[in-house]
Amino acid sequence: MRLLIVEDEEGLVSALEIGLRREGYAVDVSYTCADAGLKLVTNAYDLMLLDVNLPDGDGFALAQQVRDGSLVCESGTDLRVLMLTARGGLPDRVRGLDVGADDYVVKPFALMELSARIRALLRREVISPSVVARVGEITLDSARHIVRRGDREVSLTLKEFAVLRYLMSKPDHLVSAEELLTHVWDENADPFTQTVRVTVGTLRRKLTVGSEPPVLETMIGRGYRLRNTA
Repeated sequence: MRLLIVEDEEGLVSALEIGLRREGYAVDVSYTCADAGLKLVTNAYDLMLLDVNLPDGDGFALAQQVRDGSLVCESGTDLRVLMLTARGGLPDRVRGLDVGADDYVVKPFALMELSARIRALLRREVISPSVVARVGEITLDSARHIVRRGDREVSLTLKEFAVLRYLMSKPDHLVSAEELLTHVWDENADPFTQTVRVTVGTLRRKLTVGSEPPVLETMIGRGYRLRNTA
């Protein structure tokens, strides 16, 4: 999943980047409303962490523009917005939710709680109402970062985990390399490299060992499909 942090406190941004990337998310950063606007119309994000007090504008207004459709790219219309601000008064919280925020977190906060709230907002992307997603024999526990095929635990890198989590949100659907690059990698990824092909290839080999039937298919020139073999 791909996140956008819109925040001007560099120390907080650094801590969030480290923590969220360890969770397997692709993370982009904007320090101003103007830069966030450019990124939002260019890239498809799954969730935006948005401060209210920004150097060149108001996070409430930015959230409103997202909700009225003027600041979201065509493939990112299901963007979730999580307000992340020191303005914790009741009128501010109500205003944030009224302009379209999906959640409102007041600083200071614990990263563990923030991660749980992010998982809750993104849960619509997986096929299970819990943090444990299941597709056929594959189970993925987002909270504990554990993947199993049947009784066998599958050891994955953070990027492989993120790719699998995205594919599990679309079982039996063809997912292009471009879609994976958009939702699982950040803006620094080179679209002309073989990074998606290599990562999916390694993931496929880890998911299928010995006589196990293959579950991750490569459709040459078209993309990838995780089969629901149940």
